[in-house]
Amino acid sequence: MELSAFLTSVGINSAIAVLLFLLYSVLRKQPGNLNVYFGPRLALASERQNYPPSLLRYLPSPSWVVKAWETTEDDILALGGMDALVFVRIIVFSIRIFCIAAVICMFLVLPVNYYGKEMIHHDISSETLEIFTIANVKESSEWLWTHCFALYVITCSACGLLYFEHKSISRTRLAYITGSPPNPSHFTVLVRAVPWSAEQSYSESVKEFFMKYYASSYLSHHMVHRSSRVQRLMNDAERICRVFKSVSAEQKSKPCLLPCFCGAPNSFDILSNEPDNVRGNIGLDVSNLATEKENAVAFVCFKTRYAAVVAAEILHSENPMLWVTEMAPEPNDVLWSNLSIPYRQLWIRKIAVLVASIAFMFVFLIPVTFVQSLTQLEQLSHAFPFLKGMFKKKFISQVVTGYLPSVILILFLYAAPPTMMVFSTIEGSVAHSGRKKSACIKVLYFTIWNVFFVNVLSGSVIGQLTKLSSVKDVPKHLAEAIPNQVGFFMTYVLTSV
Repeated sequence: MELSAFLTSVGINSAIAVLLFLLYSVLRKQPGNLNVYFGPRLALASERQNYPPSLLRYLPSPSWVVKAWETTEDDILALGGMDALVFVRIIVFSIRIFCIAAVICMFLVLPVNYYGKEMIHHDISSETLEIFTIANVKESSEWLWTHCFALYVITCSACGLLYFEHKSISRTRLAYITGSPPNPSHFTVLVRAVPWSAEQSYSESVKEFFMKYYASSYLSHHMVHRSSRVQRLMNDAERICRVFKSVSAEQKSKPCLLPCFCGAPNSFDILSNEPDNVRGNIGLDVSNLATEKENAVAFVCFKTRYAAVVAAEILHSENPMLWVTEMAPEPNDVLWSNLSIPYRQLWIRKIAVLVASIAFMFVFLIPVTFVQSLTQLEQLSHAFPFLKGMFKKKFISQVVTGYLPSVILILFLYAAPPTMMVFSTIEGSVAHSGRKKSACIKVLYFTIWNVFFVNVLSGSVIGQLTKLSSVKDVPKHLAEAIPNQVGFFMTYVLTSV
């Protein structure tokens, strides 16, 4: 990739960033968007103000940047919570690492790469980006130590900043938790895979178990029942069937359904006129039905947080698939639909989701290969001859090679988060936060594989297959080919940020 194509991508991305900056400064002033940008403040406010129409509402202004810069960590913690504070600290940490890497690479690595080989340099605007990479350093060069030194400095700086950030965030998180009011979820344990017993219900088993081992700290428990619409219809149908079976067993001489329409007492009249022993039998069946509706899942409450933590971490059975405990999520965080999934099915679901995720990664090879074909105009012109005239225009060729590939890849990547969210739901997470965490991990691995490895393999190895004579030559050719993809990764970072 030529430097001019890279600068074209920088210009387009900068223009889009400025446009979004101005658009945000206008939209945040509109009264209809107050719930979007100032939700927490409106929730705390008792009355909503009326804003008269003004021309200033439609003029962009950078005043909000100054206010955001002057906001302290205590203000962010009070308005947005701990998650917002950690997110801001991550951004600040990334900026610090970028500044350190930029200074070292600009004044140490970049000159070494640019003058790595004895050659006549042309105008910088017409140079390719490979001139600024390690590929331009000759073999056995005396200046290779600069790259190792830069890597060590950046790595040590990152580790040191991570240590101080972790220490500071841990201290802030501890103060935030100790200063917050008690939460019921801190005293509650989620118990799954309660063993079935023919002699007693799930509720009685849970009470007996925790009264035996946690007699001094056990408080109460709540069973989880099947409450879906389909399950309610099935329960009603089964209850009616039980009623009719009991009635037909006791009243064999009663008229059938046809005479009921002719004035004889119908089935419901028969039920209301039955003796008490019949209704007692029916009530026994309904109680058994209620027992069957219970899931093998319970929320167990303890008197102290220490007892809840101990119960959540201890293995309660020789069989690890029984009496599985963990800290209960918050009430508004519970994913109720997944609580009815049998615990023994979770490992099957996880294996199926893993296979599906790997298959989705391989399917994504098609768009990634297409994106890499856009960075090589010669191969693209050979495949589509009618595009040769268009690629002769300098600006179009710069846009196609410098900006379009990263945009297309990012658009394809937008399909990954919702797909991984579906996979995480099928996986059986019992909390919305756990489902999002699992989806984020999947998206991270998906991005590392498709953005880095697949782009390098499809853009470099495919072009080098004709030159490979043996397997031993693969590392050498990879070392020569990977720096050639630096242009794509730089444009991808600019476009995604």
